[in-house]
Amino acid sequence: MKSTIRDVAKYANVSISTVSRVMNAPDSVVEEKRMKVLEAIEALQYQPNGFARGLIYKKSDTLGVMIPDIENPYYAGLIRGMQDAAVMLNHSLMICNTDRDKKRTIAYVQNFFEKQVDGIIFASDSLHEEYYEEMQRYRLPFVLASTNAPEYDIPSVDIDDEQAAYEAVKYLLESGHRQIGMVSFPLGDTISGMPRCAGYKKALQEFGIMSDEADIEFAVHRFEHAYDAAERLLSRNREYTAIFAASDEFAMGVISYLRDHGKSVPGDISVIGFDNIRMAQMFIPKLTTIDQPTYDIGYRSVQKLHELITTGKVAELREKLPHQLIVRESTKST
Repeated sequence: MKSTIRDVAKYANVSISTVSRVMNAPDSVVEEKRMKVLEAIEALQYQPNGFARGLIYKKSDTLGVMIPDIENPYYAGLIRGMQDAAVMLNHSLMICNTDRDKKRTIAYVQNFFEKQVDGIIFASDSLHEEYYEEMQRYRLPFVLASTNAPEYDIPSVDIDDEQAAYEAVKYLLESGHRQIGMVSFPLGDTISGMPRCAGYKKALQEFGIMSDEADIEFAVHRFEHAYDAAERLLSRNREYTAIFAASDEFAMGVISYLRDHGKSVPGDISVIGFDNIRMAQMFIPKLTTIDQPTYDIGYRSVQKLHELITTGKVAELREKLPHQLIVRESTKST
């Protein structure tokens, strides 16, 4: 059987509270007793029960993370940044995949509370009122990563999606393109859909081009959805010279459709993506894209949550990290 703290106290002939102090505040225990406890821990191979310790000290050093789609390659960099920051700050992560399902998301919040997590990172999805109310009900500190909720005073780390999309389309316009289509997330997606579509329209307007709803097609989340959206968009015979895709996975779906139908990229049509996931530079052609600093967003979100947990506030409520246009092989000038 596993040794308990009671066994250690008996072996060292000290109180249970002395053993606890040795593990959590060793300098508060005189050396003689401290050495006895350490020898007992070694002899009995005692390992503290983290959950029990969390119940005692109201602190588990565990952070809950909710992401919408663990299969999406975008989240690899985000989670890696979170993990590295968590290690630096002596936290562990508990990662849950919500599938953007409201019932599942609310159930995860309840599970996090039961498991005594110190706080939650809610990543890359809209913060619905039900989620906010549930986390407020359990009084769980939380931070938004790669998303925002301007209607609530919740700390967040993301980029300016509208400005980034504007710069992507402006680059195409400055390269001579005038017939530019878009494969967008649904406009009901207030994180990646509406602002990126607004950036697309803003760039066209700046160059005196009236945006036409027929030049925008919508995909839900994945490669195959973008492939189908490209088919609908290209079936309108509007002689596009470029397409702005609202994610790199969408860009790959668009390029695959074009190739399957005898079009070359960028020979016939230029395609620009968004995110700069790791595969963007492995894909053929290598993607021109907007670089989101996903690793930094993940890292800063853990730092911000740690700050909120330890001090009760954050220095910067809504933090915007810089994005960058990365020009590769999937675009050319006309």
